[in-house]
Amino acid sequence: MESLIQMFATLTDGLGEFGPIIIAGTLGVILVVMVLILMLNQRQDPLEKLKRANKTGRPDEEIKKRLRTGGRNQKLDKYASFLEPQDAKQLSKMKLTLMQAGYRSNDAVRYFHFSQFALGIGSLVLGVIYFLLFVAGGQVTTTQTILYILGPGLAGYMFPKYWVTKRLQQRQEEIQDGFPDSLDMMLVCVEAGQSIDQAIVRVAKEIIASYPALAEEYEIVAQQIKAGRDKASVLREMAERCGIQDISSFVTVLIQSQTYGTPIAEALRVYASEMRDKRVMRAEEKANKLPTKMTLATMMFTVPALLIILVGPSVLGVMKLFTMQTGLN
Repeated sequence: MESLIQMFATLTDGLGEFGPIIIAGTLGVILVVMVLILMLNQRQDPLEKLKRANKTGRPDEEIKKRLRTGGRNQKLDKYASFLEPQDAKQLSKMKLTLMQAGYRSNDAVRYFHFSQFALGIGSLVLGVIYFLLFVAGGQVTTTQTILYILGPGLAGYMFPKYWVTKRLQQRQEEIQDGFPDSLDMMLVCVEAGQSIDQAIVRVAKEIIASYPALAEEYEIVAQQIKAGRDKASVLREMAERCGIQDISSFVTVLIQSQTYGTPIAEALRVYASEMRDKRVMRAEEKANKLPTKMTLATMMFTVPALLIILVGPSVLGVMKLFTMQTGLN
């Protein structure tokens, strides 16, 4: 007991006047995390489950509900108000963002907010531990203390958002790069006598090695059409999932071609040519931006060396002349 008191006093003295507050906050965070873990791992009482099944008279209703909801995590339903935005527009926007990033689970929003919470708390605890072990012994200002403790927590909280944004950008770039090639393959399939549905299935199989994200979107479209859904609504959902203007325009072209009865092959030929031109223009744009981006790096690594070579001898000569005049005086 005395050793614990001495250790607590040592930590308090090392942290300064904010020592008790920091230690109390750390213990509180650890307690909250432990309570959440216990609540998530608690099992449902079998007696209560049996009573509910007998009351409804339909024990299989829970299984049917689970199938209808697409396998949602029932444990997270208890914390839906905490792990999901209460605003319907914000929730819909978050679902769309995660879907465009490739996360299609029904619990994607909950997992996202839970990861933010868990990484934020975990990083905060790690920051406190690092501060206590390696920094607290020296002279530390209040600003440095806050940065050492709250900095990792803020970084951990923002990391899931950065990850989703980066994943969304990479996925959209991959779909955008592979879209012209997929249109050329689709045009070949349609001109060979296949329907647009069969062409989509064929293209999805062919490009899965090169552009898996685009192939996944085509496979979803093919499966939904096979299930009997309206082709126009399926294509619109594809455009919404991808979030790319080129695909939205392509979907509009297909829907108009189907509505007015114009040949799909001709529409595909014209649009595929436009997509190839756009891809060349994007490549030229990146090439034109490259010299501007390299200007700063070129100046940083080249100008100092040139200054040393050009101005260095003159500076040495002036210094020698100044030294000689000082010696004569």
